[in-house]
Amino acid sequence: MKSKARITAIGTYIPEKKLTNNDLEKLVDTSDEWIVQRTGMKERRIANEEEFSSTLAIRAIENMLETYQKDMHDVDCIIVATTTPDHIFPSVACEIQRHFHIEQTGAFDLNATCAGFTYGLHMANSLITSSLHKKILVVAAETMSKVTDYHDRTTCILFGDGAGAVLVEYDEENPSFKAVHMGSKGEGGIHVYRSNFAPSINGTPIHTNGKIVQNGREVYKWATRTVPDGIDELLVKANLEKEDIDWFVPHSANLRMIESICEKANLPLEKTLTSVEYMGNTSSVSIPLALHLGIKEEKVQAGDTLLLYGFGGGLTHLGLIIQWDL
Repeated sequence: MKSKARITAIGTYIPEKKLTNNDLEKLVDTSDEWIVQRTGMKERRIANEEEFSSTLAIRAIENMLETYQKDMHDVDCIIVATTTPDHIFPSVACEIQRHFHIEQTGAFDLNATCAGFTYGLHMANSLITSSLHKKILVVAAETMSKVTDYHDRTTCILFGDGAGAVLVEYDEENPSFKAVHMGSKGEGGIHVYRSNFAPSINGTPIHTNGKIVQNGREVYKWATRTVPDGIDELLVKANLEKEDIDWFVPHSANLRMIESICEKANLPLEKTLTSVEYMGNTSSVSIPLALHLGIKEEKVQAGDTLLLYGFGGGLTHLGLIIQWDL
């Protein structure tokens, strides 16, 4: 079905507090050289004690509204991608609805971990293209620092906080969405998880302290195999060649992982947008942060063809090819 949805605005927010590699050297047995060599990360932004995912989300939306002068009163659905909601319920989406006094709208959170933003965009496109909705606010918001174990040297170096927001509106003449490819592999759920309740995954005992646990080697192997194959599927669906992609915007999990994906997918690293170096792995937020940086730096231009690809815990993945028209 031909898309009838267009992305019409974008905004982001990152907290002021920085966590540098030198700061991490004081917390665990690590070094700036070790972290940069393995992840490409130098800094992360960290929410303070009074900032939560809804706080960051609202500020990202305010940034979007300030930049694009959009009206929010007729938003008819709010979708928030997050793995770190303020509460189990009410949802972050409902907190956003309350804050902006949007009277007639649906509101819900979704959890597709690091693929959350692309899942949210796909859902917004589907709801609008089916004519069930006209104007959807898609937000990704994470406070990963609140669920990071700062005694675990393998994970505490990775994660940061932030939020991104886009508006998706009905536009039959100039739709943004060209192709989608999605998938999952539940058998790999044991390799990256956060649990408060169930004592096992697929029969394997796990930690239930509410902190992130990750087998980086296994996640790396899965992502560097799965994402290049997904990119090939996307290009076939869109009837495009790799040379037609102006910018590749993958989830910024780890710069070394992105380099491997680009090499295997035969996509040039210089045409890849990331947010990992100074913001860390912000889970679902990493793609809108990288995209917004590309816009600010005047890399991304109206008419560009973008390939967004989210992947992460679950294991889940979803890629989109979109036409940028802002």
